[in-house]
Amino acid sequence: MDQEKIGKLIKKIRIEGKYSQKEFADKYGVTPQAVSKWENGKNIPDIAILKEICNDNNLKIDEFLNAKSLEKKKNIIIIIIIIIIILSFIIIGIGVISVKHNNDSFKLKTITSACEEFGLYGSIAYNKNKSSIYIDNVTYCGEKKLPKYKKISCTLFEKEKDTINVINSYDSEDGKIITIDLFLKDFSFKVDDYEHTCKNYKNDSFYLEIKAITLDDKVELHEIPLILGDGCN
Repeated sequence: MDQEKIGKLIKKIRIEGKYSQKEFADKYGVTPQAVSKWENGKNIPDIAILKEICNDNNLKIDEFLNAKSLEKKKNIIIIIIIIIIILSFIIIGIGVISVKHNNDSFKLKTITSACEEFGLYGSIAYNKNKSSIYIDNVTYCGEKKLPKYKKISCTLFEKEKDTINVINSYDSEDGKIITIDLFLKDFSFKVDDYEHTCKNYKNDSFYLEIKAITLDDKVELHEIPLILGDGCN
């Protein structure tokens, strides 16, 4: 995280919005001195103010904290990179499924996150009899000052009417102190030959639950709703 670049971005947002430092400070409930420190790279706003600035300027907080350029060309490059990543997962998924099920005709749907704090990519490969689920590349986009936990687990659930089914789970190593971002680096789910076919799924059928136990034994839960691209047919 580059405070100087973040400061330049804040200054650019203020100037393009035609605010003085005092007007900008009043807008976000701080002093002009605080705004000056932000713009000079000596400090950054707290997470609540950052989220408010991002919402006001149609920015994602991870883009803001990484001080990515708002120029149109760079935005296009980011979109191209995301498309390449998605296509890579689709190609890998097709390759894995075609080797295992070379006598079946499979269709593929993407899985993404409906949560602002977490991003992910995955896919469901399915035919009329069964489906396979693959989820990888989960990233945390929340606060940058990450707490440490004594245990973290992630579980994939499917909601079916009034029933919630556990599909798969992944746990951190016992006795290892870890943060959420490090836990997610090694995280992936691959479920072959799942009993339900894709036609049974709805867009709100799946969600991930991350359960983190703090060093003083408090439990923190994060629920990540999943979006199934284009639905099933």
